[in-house]
Amino acid sequence: MLWTDKYRPQTLDEVVGNNKEKKIITDWVSNWKNGNPQTPLLLVGPPGIGKTTLALVIAKEFSEHIELNASDKRSQDVIKATIGESSSSRSLFGDEYKLIIMDEVDGIHGTNDRGGVKAIGEIIKNSKHPMILIANDFYSKRLQSIKPKCTVIKMAKVRSPSIRKALREISQKEEIKANPKALELIAKKSNGDMRSAINTLQALADTDNILEPSDVENLRTKDDRSDIFNAITGVLKSKNPQHVREALRVDEDPTLVMEYIAENIPREYTDKNEIKKAYENIAKADLYFGRAQSSRNYGYWKYASDFMGIGVSSSKKETYKKFSKIQTPTIFTLMGRNRGKRNLRDGIAEKMSDKMHISHAIAISMFPYLEIMFQNDELAWEISDFLELEDNEIKRFRKKKIPKKVVTKMEKQKAQMRVEERDRRFEELQNQMMNAPEEIEIEAEQAEIPFEVTIDNPSEVEIDETEEIVEETSEVKIDKTEEKKENKEKTEEKKPKKKTDKQVSLFSF
Repeated sequence: MLWTDKYRPQTLDEVVGNNKEKKIITDWVSNWKNGNPQTPLLLVGPPGIGKTTLALVIAKEFSEHIELNASDKRSQDVIKATIGESSSSRSLFGDEYKLIIMDEVDGIHGTNDRGGVKAIGEIIKNSKHPMILIANDFYSKRLQSIKPKCTVIKMAKVRSPSIRKALREISQKEEIKANPKALELIAKKSNGDMRSAINTLQALADTDNILEPSDVENLRTKDDRSDIFNAITGVLKSKNPQHVREALRVDEDPTLVMEYIAENIPREYTDKNEIKKAYENIAKADLYFGRAQSSRNYGYWKYASDFMGIGVSSSKKETYKKFSKIQTPTIFTLMGRNRGKRNLRDGIAEKMSDKMHISHAIAISMFPYLEIMFQNDELAWEISDFLELEDNEIKRFRKKKIPKKVVTKMEKQKAQMRVEERDRRFEELQNQMMNAPEEIEIEAEQAEIPFEVTIDNPSEVEIDETEEIVEETSEVKIDKTEEKKENKEKTEEKKPKKKTDKQVSLFSF
């Protein structure tokens, strides 16, 4: 059995550290038990300091409790189905309250969220029972909408003397002969994590019941990576290179950390020469990040880290004795605002690429010229009609809509052009049909089959039946008597041009 479970505190008095926070929790429990509803508790702090243990201790003060790890069940439907109904229904024991515990609420993030944070907000609003929310990162964006609805308790790490005292008590109960120096080393190396300290003691005790400092010296200090806000504070407030390097050991994209530092330099530094020198180091860091990305040689990162950390830290003559709130980089806010504009731009460029057979970059480079051309209403309509632009895409190039009368006029012109184009094509087709019989006759003679060509509108076709008809009739045998042929030739001499009023047919036999 793990000693962390075996020696888990059972009352608030047994919980080590955070005495002020325990007093707030005691008052919160008393108000609920006296029928005075309170806002949910939000326990925030690094792992291993006893947040979950504290919540389970509080649960003993109520008739029953429900526990949920929000990071495992983070979709809106799952959270509501698991805990939503319980938060608004009565306890199984009548009018008694039941405690609802939601652990790792800051573990809800990214595309896996699917409304999880929203669901938690709705549960907090509609809950008729006490709730305790637990999170690790006080500055997490997932908590921005949750913190205003809760009583936030920021729990601190457990101090080394308190950890050492707890380890000594456990050693006595487990009959371990532990040198006080060894227990002190374990407490320091645990870095405020009570759970880690107890697990280390148990691991060493499994090897030998006698514990000496030499058994602990080879243990590595617990890897306690600071959050990004502590990292920025460490860079801007410290001048010790070693402290700055330790502060920058964060589980974040280093380029993101650089953006945070760059954003907060003028908020911390006031001397213009210090600000200038700090930004010169930021520029060098950005240069090395670019080299790392282009060459895929991430060894450049260590140079970038030193420039944005030690370089910026050493830019100031002395540390500033003032409080400066760390701000999120404005570049991300601007990028969020401009995301819709970028999507609109890319959509127009894609249409231009398809219609005009040009690259995406060339299409975007033409935007300034389109803005000038779109000032003319008729030209704007023609371009937008050709590119098939929507109303919001037209607004990218002109502030006002194309007047309705201009749209109506241009649509009528377009319809008229379609009619004229149709008539022109029909005329071309007729001309092709007039020239077709001679070619068809030759093919028919070779195949020894009869053929017939029909013209739909014979009244519109003018036939020059002077010399050409005479030549054609000499080559083509007409199924008529000789007498009719002579009469027809006389008639043709009197009327050189004549519109045919019957279907024209040619036969070959």
